[in-house]
Amino acid sequence: MLYSTIKVATYKNPICAAFSAVLLLSMTSCVSTLQNSAHITTVNTSDYCQSQDLEATYKNQNTQQRAMSCMLAELQNYQQKDKTAQQQYFAYKAQAWLNYAIHKDSMNSRSPAGLEAAQSAEAILQALKKGSENDLVLIQDIPASSALMRPDLWATLSALKDSGGIVSAPREIAFSEVALIWAATDQCEHNSRQAGSQFRMADRWLEQAREAFVNGHDAKANVALEALVVHYYEQYSPFDTSGDRCNGQVLPPLDQM
Repeated sequence: MLYSTIKVATYKNPICAAFSAVLLLSMTSCVSTLQNSAHITTVNTSDYCQSQDLEATYKNQNTQQRAMSCMLAELQNYQQKDKTAQQQYFAYKAQAWLNYAIHKDSMNSRSPAGLEAAQSAEAILQALKKGSENDLVLIQDIPASSALMRPDLWATLSALKDSGGIVSAPREIAFSEVALIWAATDQCEHNSRQAGSQFRMADRWLEQAREAFVNGHDAKANVALEALVVHYYEQYSPFDTSGDRCNGQVLPPLDQM
């Protein structure tokens, strides 16, 4: 298949880094990490910890820790099956950003990436709370702390979004997107193989999302998806950062490609 051909031809070397499960953390694991964290970002606790139950649950955390914990708890409300696929997608994306921020903080990182992640999560949650998630863009520009690496995976991500794949796999698409940004940041910050685990995770999420799409659509739609993967790969491959440089990347909207 064209998708497989692109992947094999472009990236033949196996990824040897240890598998990271940070994006697979449960809510309990995230909160546990937060209890040992003290400097993630500045968020307004009153915006998220409005119930006495939440305040009691996280009473041993400082102000910022409680805010992040309550954000994670509140996001669960938008991940339920009675919500639209778009609401679920953005809620999972915010969760992934928070997982990223927690991870950066647990590593005592002083890079701006953790703060950017927390701010991205907060912006999404605020939009969900206001019911304005339709104003959020499906194709997010890659932040300055990251870069477009693995254009084959980015092409698959955009093709799935362009084909309505969010309906089939909102969580998998959201998690894969953040994993791709996370991986490139790690590559630029550390110039090491630890980024490989995040690229590998993004690949796994995308394979699951693509499988869900294929199983839910007819042959014509699946052939169209393959064509879109090739189309986006041709668009993105010139952006590929091979020198471990992170300067961000502006991605054209779906309807302009």
